[in-house]
Amino acid sequence: MLEPSILTASLVHGLANGAVYALVALGLSLVYGVLHIINFAHGALLMAALYGVYFLVERLGLDPYAAIPILVPAAGAAGYLLHRWVVAKASRGREEAVLLVTLGIALVLENLAVALFRSDTRTIETGWAFAMVAVGPALLPAAKLAAAAGALLAVALLWALVRATDLGRAIRAVAKDREAARLVGIDVEHVFALAFAIGTATLGAAACLLLPTYYVSPQVGHGFVLIAFTIVVLGGMGSFWGAFWGGLLIGVVESLGGLFLGESLGQIGIFAIFIATLLLRPTGLFGRAV
Repeated sequence: MLEPSILTASLVHGLANGAVYALVALGLSLVYGVLHIINFAHGALLMAALYGVYFLVERLGLDPYAAIPILVPAAGAAGYLLHRWVVAKASRGREEAVLLVTLGIALVLENLAVALFRSDTRTIETGWAFAMVAVGPALLPAAKLAAAAGALLAVALLWALVRATDLGRAIRAVAKDREAARLVGIDVEHVFALAFAIGTATLGAAACLLLPTYYVSPQVGHGFVLIAFTIVVLGGMGSFWGAFWGGLLIGVVESLGGLFLGESLGQIGIFAIFIATLLLRPTGLFGRAV
């Protein structure tokens, strides 16, 4: 029988990880909801953002959390330009071509990272990296709790942007019916690029929150993008709250799986849930049947 403190620590640890997973998945879900395509470059863009945080910390001496006001706008601008000048132009509006273009972007970014940084794993050191906080009977890393709080704040800001601003209304209009949105004067191509930019900006925020307790390498995006795809399918393709609750659920499942099955087998539960969702509810927990 496990000690209550161990089980509590595992649950809180899972929720903390799940909040960051949800933030990464929300960017992917937003792009799918508006553009109706799956962005295969999502993991590679997260990797690039992690390298951005790494060099801001190592070269400029910034705290990773202090890098958020720099990296989030930079990531958003990069996402906008990437969609406007690469994805849109190369795909010429064909959704099947967008998939190939984003896959090509992922391959280019990953190989460029290998050429520039080799396959070395890099981490950062902060003065508070080993600080612990008591949560009930459990002790948890302060950095992990700070990342969870930051991710939840970012999710709340993203929700407010989508629901309470003119840009959010335009995004929802394009997501629902792009031709009708075009008829009422919305610049659909601009909204596409902005949605892609917001999805990339969430990766900038996630990178700043992740790096104090994680690492960066050219292949680091692979694991995150698999988890993000699982969350998006679990919650329902294009569903905001589906991605949020799905992220928390996957974080807890991963943590408890690692506790009971060991770290090497901890992610079995994630893929079991993924397969069960596809079999029993293909539209996801928050998706609507067609």
